[in-house]
Amino acid sequence: MNHWIIAPVLLPAVLAPLIAAAMRHDVTLARVFSMAGTVALVAISLGLVGVASSGEITIYELGNWSSPFGIVLVLDRLSAMMLLITSSLALMVLFYTITSGWDKRGRHFHALFQFQLMGISGAFLTGDAFNLFVFFEVLLIASYGLMIFGGGGMRLRAGLQYVVMNLAGSTLFLIALGTLYAVTGTLNIADLAVKVRELPMEDVALLRVAAMLLMIVFAVKAALFPVQFWLPGTYANAPAPVAAMFSIMTKVGAYAILRFFTILFGPDVAATNSMAADWLLPAALITLAIGAIGVFGAKRLFPMAAFAVLASMGMVMVAIALFTPEATTAALFYIVHSTFAAAALFLIADLVLTNRGHDHLKPAPMMMQHGLLAAMFFTIAIAIAGMPPLAGFLGKLLVLNAAQSTPYMAVIWTVVLVASLLMVVGFARAGSMIFWKTKTVEGDDISTAGTASIMSIGAVMVPIAGLVLLSVFAGPLSEYMQATAAQLFDPDGYINAVLGPK
Repeated sequence: MNHWIIAPVLLPAVLAPLIAAAMRHDVTLARVFSMAGTVALVAISLGLVGVASSGEITIYELGNWSSPFGIVLVLDRLSAMMLLITSSLALMVLFYTITSGWDKRGRHFHALFQFQLMGISGAFLTGDAFNLFVFFEVLLIASYGLMIFGGGGMRLRAGLQYVVMNLAGSTLFLIALGTLYAVTGTLNIADLAVKVRELPMEDVALLRVAAMLLMIVFAVKAALFPVQFWLPGTYANAPAPVAAMFSIMTKVGAYAILRFFTILFGPDVAATNSMAADWLLPAALITLAIGAIGVFGAKRLFPMAAFAVLASMGMVMVAIALFTPEATTAALFYIVHSTFAAAALFLIADLVLTNRGHDHLKPAPMMMQHGLLAAMFFTIAIAIAGMPPLAGFLGKLLVLNAAQSTPYMAVIWTVVLVASLLMVVGFARAGSMIFWKTKTVEGDDISTAGTASIMSIGAVMVPIAGLVLLSVFAGPLSEYMQATAAQLFDPDGYINAVLGPK
């Protein structure tokens, strides 16, 4: 067995309690260990991507118990890619957190951060449905603490809404898992895929119930309509670095839908093969529309960033809901782009708040570092709105191209193009209010609210540089994602890797 597969889960699992117990009063030491662990996680993720890029699916059987009886971790192209996105984002966010001093505003930030990395990494690697639930709970418990980090009434209220919604989702998840186990007698994903195809007709109704419950659970995690209302308030009120890290959280829901509804409830399972068209696609289109309208009508920068995340999830799920290899390639490309673009938007919003004193979209005195922040904001806005020459434009083209061969082409194209226009106008309005329509207040033409440190500005430039590199290397990345999509739509390869050839 390749023991490196368990390292993305084990490393933060060891670091988190160590930091919490021994370094809670020494922020410098906590920073050193947290940063070193995250750098190591990036290096491990790069190595695992190299392993997975060969096309071989690798498994790790904990305790050397064979599947389907033991706990198994599965490394394929998709899980390796998501691990690399997560670790890279975590390193960027942690760099900003340290340089801006956000981690000094309360205790246990770094411990909670490592626990969240453990939960996210485990969710991407697990080959067992019940352990997916366990890792969901680990990352959600950590995110509860991060959400209210630094305190404040608004943050506590938003955190309560976040807790309630996700507890409801967790309850439904357990019910769905219980139903699946009652029908099949297993929760190993590969074994489930085999048992589902062998089910007698009298058990198909229960299978549809379980599949529908799982889709609702993952829709809650991905903030899809009609359960999207928790995201704008939660993300807009979270600490900026936490909100930036949360840009990967909704992608866990998208990942779970991709994993379950290609391997377990794939197109060849007659009992569930119409669910995507019947439920997922309409929900995704409405989510995209709500996010775009929210960006267009936002009166503050942080809610605008939160609605931009919602719109990006709508775009990702539109592509996923088509359930073709071409559309899945587009979804994977857009996942990478939107994750880093959304994180960069939250971080630039925090810089504007620091220099301006507020994030309201109304005229105010010119900020310190005005020109630099303006250039950074407009670069990020172009990326999120999907305008050339950055990768957001390529991602939307891939989605639109994938929709051409479907009967829903007209609806998808209309919603995507109108939503893109609304976002372009919304970001243009926000940029003009913040950076162009400045005014003098009490004789001062320069804001005295504060000045962001050069290091924190440099930290925000890292994800921006990543967006540029994503555009430059779009060709090789698309090839990797095409191979990933092809692997996803070959459930027999996954099943044979986990259970062995039959």
